[in-house]
Amino acid sequence: MSLADSRGRQEGHSRGRPRSEAVERSIIEGAMKLLEEGVPLGEVSIERIARTAGVGKATIYRRWRGKEELFVDVLRAAEPPEPELPGTSMRDDLVVLLESLRQRGLINRSSAILHNVFAQMKSSPKIWTEYHETVIEPRRRIVFGVLRRGQRNGELRDDVDVELLNDLFVGPMLLRSIMRPAADLPEDLAERIVDTVLEGLRPTTP
Repeated sequence: MSLADSRGRQEGHSRGRPRSEAVERSIIEGAMKLLEEGVPLGEVSIERIARTAGVGKATIYRRWRGKEELFVDVLRAAEPPEPELPGTSMRDDLVVLLESLRQRGLINRSSAILHNVFAQMKSSPKIWTEYHETVIEPRRRIVFGVLRRGQRNGELRDDVDVELLNDLFVGPMLLRSIMRPAADLPEDLAERIVDTVLEGLRPTTP
């Protein structure tokens, strides 16, 4: 069970209090503000978040059991929604998926938050594990589905390891958008990455 599921179940059965979306949003925004300003993750205490959000610490603890649970929701809130895939071809779907990563890199707020957290994630393995399970893995499964459909449709060689291929597509975009925040993100970058990788992976005609 995920931390978020555990939190929801605990609130529903033991606390019995309605959750105010406005209050939760102000708390998450308070945490985001601190991260955006570059405050190290280890220094973002519940007390500091409460002060920034204009609420009491008890208000936070009624909704999250601790900082780690809260930051899982902060990370989710910093993520853009998943794009709608056109479904016209494997290439088109891959371009849309990579373009969403490029757009995320262009959103200064999200990039600042994620860059700050990623740089310090090793010190908070629970946050990383939950983020990986709830954000990264679902996205990987979407790409796997697109690639496997491409194999079935004859757009991609059927002997290609889709997990490795996912990394070949996503890796360059993540490197530029997160690990190198000053790197150029031209409008045609998603198309260039997809077409470059696919060039040597299309089935050969007999």
